[in-house]
Amino acid sequence: MASGDLPFQYDIGRRRNYEGRGQEVQIQNIKAYVCRPASDTNKAVILVHDIFGWQFPDTKYVADIIASNGYTTICPDFFLGKVPWTPNDHWQNFGDWLKDRDPMKVDKTVDMVLKYLKEQYNATGIGIVGFSWGGMAVHHVMLTNPELKAGVSLYGIIRDSETRYNLLNPTFFIFGEKDHTISLKQVSLLEEKLTEYCNVNYKIKVYPGQVHGFAQCKPEDMKPKDKPYAEEARMDLIEWLNRYIMF
Repeated sequence: MASGDLPFQYDIGRRRNYEGRGQEVQIQNIKAYVCRPASDTNKAVILVHDIFGWQFPDTKYVADIIASNGYTTICPDFFLGKVPWTPNDHWQNFGDWLKDRDPMKVDKTVDMVLKYLKEQYNATGIGIVGFSWGGMAVHHVMLTNPELKAGVSLYGIIRDSETRYNLLNPTFFIFGEKDHTISLKQVSLLEEKLTEYCNVNYKIKVYPGQVHGFAQCKPEDMKPKDKPYAEEARMDLIEWLNRYIMF
């Protein structure tokens, strides 16, 4: 399998540990990480992890950032107990690993988490954010679930469907200019088709010089030249959620 066939591949390098400010909860058979805001706003965000799973430090870090902006933020284990990808795994085995971890088969988990957020936290406005594998999952559920008031898909494109453009609610797509898994041609095609078929607000933004996975890095794990773009992407993400959920 060539690198071009690996839609979620990126180099995570050495990551410093991050425990997070939230806690682990159980939603029936699903484990999840939850972080609460300082004061209850009745607004919530489902965070969809990448191939490295719900306990990956970078994912918890972004969950805590979103929570600090007023959203109960929950990151469930969308792999349902299956082992996440690790840096020691071999990319030639990735296709087999992915077969039972399909980002377009997350609807039941999303429905379960929506119910949990409403019952446990009285959430009245709920959005969804996802990275890479999770970005594809977000793109998918924004086509299928009208309960999600806004979505942010970070470096995730659904490429194998002609029915991927009629979004149900506002969706923001974030990409890196130097992403070797998603070409600028694919981004341009997405924008062209959304212009033609989409009837809700959407936004596509490409961040100069950035590679796959750039937006969830912790500051100490970034190169200095990349830090402003990661911070900008996270600020843009929060502004999108605020526009369609908070106000």
